[in-house]
Amino acid sequence: MGLAFELFCYSFFLVINFAFAQFYFLCYKVYSLLVLLSSSWSIDDGSMSALRSIKKSLVDDYSKLSNWNRGDPCTSNWTGVLCFNTTMDDGYLHLRELQLLNLNLSGNLSPEIGRLSYLTILDFMWNKISGSIPKEIGNIKSLELLLLNGNELTGSLPEELGYLPKLDRIQIDQNYISGPLPKSFANLNKTKHFHMNNNSISGQIPPELSRLPSLVHMLLDNNNLTGYLPPELSELPKLLILQLDNNNFEGTTIPASYSNMSKLLKLSLRNCSLQGPMPDLSRIPNLGYLDLSSNQLNGSIPPGRLSLNITTIKLSNNKLTGTIPSNFSGLPRLQRLFIANNSLSGSIPSSIWQSRTLNATETFILDFQNNNLTNISGSFNIPPNVTVRLRGNPFCLNTNAEQFCGSHSDDDNEIDRSTNSTLDCRAQSCPTDYEYSPTSPIRCFCAAPLLVGYRLKSPGLSYFPAYKNLFEEYMTSGLKLNLYQLDIDSFRWEKGPRLRMDLKFFPVYDNSSGNSYVFNASEVRRIRSMFTGWNIPDSDIFGPYELINFTLQGPYRDVFPPSRNSGISKAALAGIILGAIAGAVTISAIVSLLIVRAHMKNYHAISRRRHSSKTSIKIDGVRSFTYGEMALATNNFNSSTQIGQGGYGKVYKGILPDGTVVAVKRAQEGSLQGEKEFLTEIQFLSRLHHRNLVSLVGYCDEEGEQMLVYEFMSNGTLRDQLSDLQCRRL
Repeated sequence: MGLAFELFCYSFFLVINFAFAQFYFLCYKVYSLLVLLSSSWSIDDGSMSALRSIKKSLVDDYSKLSNWNRGDPCTSNWTGVLCFNTTMDDGYLHLRELQLLNLNLSGNLSPEIGRLSYLTILDFMWNKISGSIPKEIGNIKSLELLLLNGNELTGSLPEELGYLPKLDRIQIDQNYISGPLPKSFANLNKTKHFHMNNNSISGQIPPELSRLPSLVHMLLDNNNLTGYLPPELSELPKLLILQLDNNNFEGTTIPASYSNMSKLLKLSLRNCSLQGPMPDLSRIPNLGYLDLSSNQLNGSIPPGRLSLNITTIKLSNNKLTGTIPSNFSGLPRLQRLFIANNSLSGSIPSSIWQSRTLNATETFILDFQNNNLTNISGSFNIPPNVTVRLRGNPFCLNTNAEQFCGSHSDDDNEIDRSTNSTLDCRAQSCPTDYEYSPTSPIRCFCAAPLLVGYRLKSPGLSYFPAYKNLFEEYMTSGLKLNLYQLDIDSFRWEKGPRLRMDLKFFPVYDNSSGNSYVFNASEVRRIRSMFTGWNIPDSDIFGPYELINFTLQGPYRDVFPPSRNSGISKAALAGIILGAIAGAVTISAIVSLLIVRAHMKNYHAISRRRHSSKTSIKIDGVRSFTYGEMALATNNFNSSTQIGQGGYGKVYKGILPDGTVVAVKRAQEGSLQGEKEFLTEIQFLSRLHHRNLVSLVGYCDEEGEQMLVYEFMSNGTLRDQLSDLQCRRL
């Protein structure tokens, strides 16, 4: 009974542990599924890895990218991450735009950016990112806008950028980029905008760039370019702006072929160490802005009349001689005519300003200071809003010349101009982040404006108030807003010259709507995307623009919300399941330990009794084997040593250490006897001796096993022998 009870307990222990194992396995499968769901993304692994590398390489002191640590990039509103709305052929969503404008980020750009193979807009403008531009960006063949301006990037421009077949705009201005312009850029057949000003780019402008069929803006001013001005640039079929100020072209001349740039709107070559004659640009029909000042140009001013669209002519600080041509007369949009610090002589045609009739918003400044001018031909009368400067000329020795020869400010541009109007509204002010809309048709209308920092990078004008109304029409029509929704809060000229503006956009007043004082979220996103995607058409007069900031405050603070999960998240649920599994395993371990300890106590007691009984059995010719000896003899009861099987159990062929071959009959579970019965059987078998019966060699009664060891019959079983005998008789 003792052995039977022990086997029962042991079997019960195995069943209990098997049940726990099954439960654990089931829970593990559930947990694995939940972990898979919580860690699977709508984007491919390569893109996810790229985003992690990008964040790791950046320094985010203000935690602007804190929500990059949770949720899904495409569905959890990761800051600056915009995805396509549908999956691609690979079954994944892909990033469409990475817009990290003005987030106070520093650090470096990770080469892993190149793995975002479907990206169309890459925007890191106005941060403090350093290091070089990764050449791997050249792998993003879908890229249309590369916007890296306003950082601290160094190194040279990678050749690989020249093989982006869809690139429309490259903006790297206001960095510390050095080295030459890659000749590979001549392959950018769809690129319209080269904005690379305010860097340290050096060397020769590659003549190969003349092959660019779509280029409209080439802004390379304030670099370290040298060599000569390539005449081939005149072959650019769509070029509108050529701005190369503050480079050193080493005393070379302005190519005469530049007179053939029929599409050109602006030519700015200020302070470029150019010499030789001034080209005749009268054949450029729509030229609106000309700046050739601060060079070493000599000879006379060409007599041909410039375009009627021209607003600005700057020829000061050269070595020009001859007279002031009368063809400067009759230019209806001219705002600035600067020819100071040359060697011009003779009379000044007063028809230049007498032919103009200016309205209250227009000004006309003529600067002829420090020449050799002796007289004014025609009337000395100066119309309103016209300023003529002649100081430093012999003419100023005339006693009637005070209005022409007095001191004048050297700064003609507006330093800071607010355009806010004063409203006669109730004394109480609007709530925080709200203000009266100064242009709304509904007076004293409190609303929350969108605040936009905006800058004209290369305007074709010199005095903005004359074009303010035109700009408002241009901006609101481009954004598909009403004219009164825009308020130009302030504007100021910056070095370049560039025109910085602070714009406010107000919602439409709708008396039937309960939220007429704010834009809805979709409208905010639409307006922002118009700016960040450069979807507002360029203007001939205002030129290219750049977005400085798009401030979301007050009611717009959560237009792009951080990721929020309602209820129990997948990760939390997986954690709960994991906790349950851990608890179940712990309980299982404790119960198992208790059972094992109880079992081992019983086992040791029985084992001691067995040891006592075995040692008390002394049978001549019958050995007591250990379990280890039996396992060694049968190669751990390997199936290859099995020679028979019956109701009692299996029979194995074994080899004892002395070389004796034996047959080991091992009782199977369910055939085990009690200790007393097993020992009685051994005593009985030991007495059986017959030439046709195998003799008992020994037994094993250890570790819950019952085995009988017999002599080995090499010729097979009795059945085998009888079968062979019958076959021979037949």
